[in-house]
Amino acid sequence: MNDQAFVSRFGGIYEHSPWVAELAAPYLDDAAVTDVIARVMADCVDNASRERQLELIRAHPDLAGRAQIAGELTEASTDEQSSAGLDRCSPAEYAQFQELNEQYREKFGFPFVMAVKNSSRQDILDAFEKRLENDYDVEFETALVEIHTIARLRLDAMKPES
Repeated sequence: MNDQAFVSRFGGIYEHSPWVAELAAPYLDDAAVTDVIARVMADCVDNASRERQLELIRAHPDLAGRAQIAGELTEASTDEQSSAGLDRCSPAEYAQFQELNEQYREKFGFPFVMAVKNSSRQDILDAFEKRLENDYDVEFETALVEIHTIARLRLDAMKPES
């Protein structure tokens, strides 16, 4: 597949960041399997400037946030948040998520990012509380690790080998 076809197919793997697929495309060929695609795309992110990495982190929506309520999430984010039950929060849980999202953004300047697939709402709330104790650099790196996990889950769901 040519670079344009690769970007068309894999441009949504990293949330609102087709630049990752654009950078990875020249290094991959038609025979690339999921592990190789995931590794090359992750390397593109890891070798990007800190500013570009921050843009990538900021491209992610709040969990159980206003974008979810307004139906403005990408299809992949909607599926991921729904799999964790975030579309079925009680009013108290929703309020707790809103408060934690606000505290987190105020402290770090970017949204809380977590690969929520196969997690419960309580797992996510617990992780929120714990990660709010991190310092900026630890949380920045944690967000990137979570983003790579999300990307891998999205790749696996696409079954690129087929």
